[in-house]
Amino acid sequence: MTWHGHTVLAVVPARGGSKGIPRKNLAVVGGLSLVARAAKVAAALPWLDAAVLTTDDAEIAAEGRRHGLDVPFLRPAGLATDLAGAAETWQHAWLESEAQYGRRFELSVWLQPTSPLRTPDDVERTLRAMVDGGHRAATTVSRVPGHFTPEKILTMDAEGLVHFYRPDGARHAVRQTIPPYYHRNGLCYAATRETVVDRLQTVEEDCAGVLVEGHVANIDEPIDLEIAQWLADRGGF
Repeated sequence: MTWHGHTVLAVVPARGGSKGIPRKNLAVVGGLSLVARAAKVAAALPWLDAAVLTTDDAEIAAEGRRHGLDVPFLRPAGLATDLAGAAETWQHAWLESEAQYGRRFELSVWLQPTSPLRTPDDVERTLRAMVDGGHRAATTVSRVPGHFTPEKILTMDAEGLVHFYRPDGARHAVRQTIPPYYHRNGLCYAATRETVVDRLQTVEEDCAGVLVEGHVANIDEPIDLEIAQWLADRGGF
């Protein structure tokens, strides 16, 4: 295994608490739980040296093990709250994995179950962009729809009147005049040990963007599960 001589750890984060969708990480899309879908992608990547699930929840841990993820430790309660940072959680999982496996991991990929329609190619392209480009991190991105760009965004004052967020907003009646914008879509993050363990960062100043075309489902509210199922029925991984 290894990626061109680099040891690689996959981390799947799945805490038990969730307000928008109770037990969200165990919700089912396309016949598989969100945790199982992340595990399925990890299993399709032969260059991974280890794939671990970081969770505070016994039922989620059992689901991860059932689908091939290692669960060599449980996440502490302080890293399982709504406000717990991804960088801190990733750092904890990285260091705990090194202690459990007795080896150092040079690179890692972060696979959030709440972006369930990723493909192995999404992950491989992200890692390749980071390593081949000599970057310290990489993340998958999607294009921001034209009506969500700064040129189209409005504010509303106390009297209920709307105003363009940008002074030049009135000039952009068609999307062709708006420059491209991108947002993180959650399919994959990749990082070096320096970025996460030493610098406690994820998307840092030396982070490559990997464009994913098409709609990407992110699970926050019940309607998102319906959208993800609709996409899965039409060929999602």
